Amino acid sequence: MIEFRKIREQFEFFECCRDPEVASEITVQPVRRYDRLLDAAVIFSDILVVPQAMGMEVEMVPGKGPTFLHPLESPKDMARLKKVDIQKDLGYVLDAIRLTRTKLAGRVPVIGFCGAPWTLMAYMIEGGGSKTWEKAKRWLFDYPEESKALLDRIADVCASFLVAQILAGAQLVQVFDSWAGELTPYDFRTFALPYLRNIAVDVKDNLALKSVEPPPMIVYARGAVNHSLVEISRSGYDVVGIDHTVEPAWARQCLAQAQSSNRKFSEVEVNKGAQHRIAIQGNLDPAILYARPEVIQDRVRRMFQTKTGGFGGQGALICNLGQGITPGVDPDHLRVFLEAVHRVSKEMADNNDD
Repeated sequence: MIEFRKIREQFEFFECCRDPEVASEITVQPVRRYDRLLDAAVIFSDILVVPQAMGMEVEMVPGKGPTFLHPLESPKDMARLKKVDIQKDLGYVLDAIRLTRTKLAGRVPVIGFCGAPWTLMAYMIEGGGSKTWEKAKRWLFDYPEESKALLDRIADVCASFLVAQILAGAQLVQVFDSWAGELTPYDFRTFALPYLRNIAVDVKDNLALKSVEPPPMIVYARGAVNHSLVEISRSGYDVVGIDHTVEPAWARQCLAQAQSSNRKFSEVEVNKGAQHRIAIQGNLDPAILYARPEVIQDRVRRMFQTKTGGFGGQGALICNLGQGITPGVDPDHLRVFLEAVHRVSKEMADNNDD
C-alpha cells in the first residue's frame, strides 16, 4: 500500500519494527483502508527479530532481503548466542501490540506471531534466503544432535515470546514455518514438527500457570502440509494454515481423518482430555490478485464450493491467501477479493449450502 511505502521512505525496515508507534501505525493501515472487510490485524514485525534478540546482526538489504552479517558456521558458534530477556530484547513488539489494541479499541482482534525453529535456524546458518538451503541442511545431516539443541533453544525463546505477546494483548498467535517444505517428510518430522509441538505445549502450559486462557494458535508449515497435514493437525494448534498448492477438499478429508481417530490431546490441552477441533486457514493463490476483478470473484467462489474441490460449508475456515501479497498487486484488487469473500460466504450461510 502507498501508505506503507511512504513510511518506508523515512525508516529502515527493522527501524519500523523497533518503533512501537510506527509498527502500530503500519498494523492499523490495512484495517483503516479496507474498513469492515478485514476481520483481524497482524502486528507489524518480522520473524527475524528472534535471532536479533539472540545476539545476531540482521539487516534488510534492498533487492536482496534479510542478510545476517555473521551467520553460524559450525556448532561452536552457538556459544555466540545470548540468553534472551523477552521484555528487554523484544519489548518493542509488546509495546506495539498494546498500542495497537488501544488504537483499534476492539474493532478487530490483533494477531501476534513468531517464526518456527527450523525456519529461524535455516536463516541463522544460511545467512539469508536460499534456493537450496545447503548450509542449513548440512547441519541437520552432519550435526543432528547439535541441530536439535539449537532448535530446542530457539523453540524456548519462541514460546516465551508468544506468551509475552498474549499477555500484552494479542488475541491470536501464529507460528510461521516458512521453509518447512524444504525438508523431506522424514526430516520435517525429525527437525521441525517436534519443535512446533513443543511451542504449542509450552505456551499453553505457561499460560495455565498464570491462569490465563490460551487464545487460538495457528501453525503454518508451508510446503509440509502436502505430506504431513494429519501430523501437523495433531501438534496442538487450533488452526492449520495451508498454502495455495493444497486442495481444500483434500485438506478437509485429512482433518476429518485426524479427528475421527478420537485421539485425545491431553498433552497440549489445558483442559486435560478435551477433544481438539481444528480449523483451516487459507488458501487462494496470491497471484490471482493480478487478474481481472471478475476472475478474482470467480476463483473465490470456486475456492468455497465443494463441487469444484473447494472448502465447502462444513468446518471452520479462516479465509485467506495461500501466501503473502507480492508488491505489484493493486490494492483495489485486494478489495475485490475481500468483498467477494464476504459476499460468497454470506450467500452460503443464507442458503445453508456450499
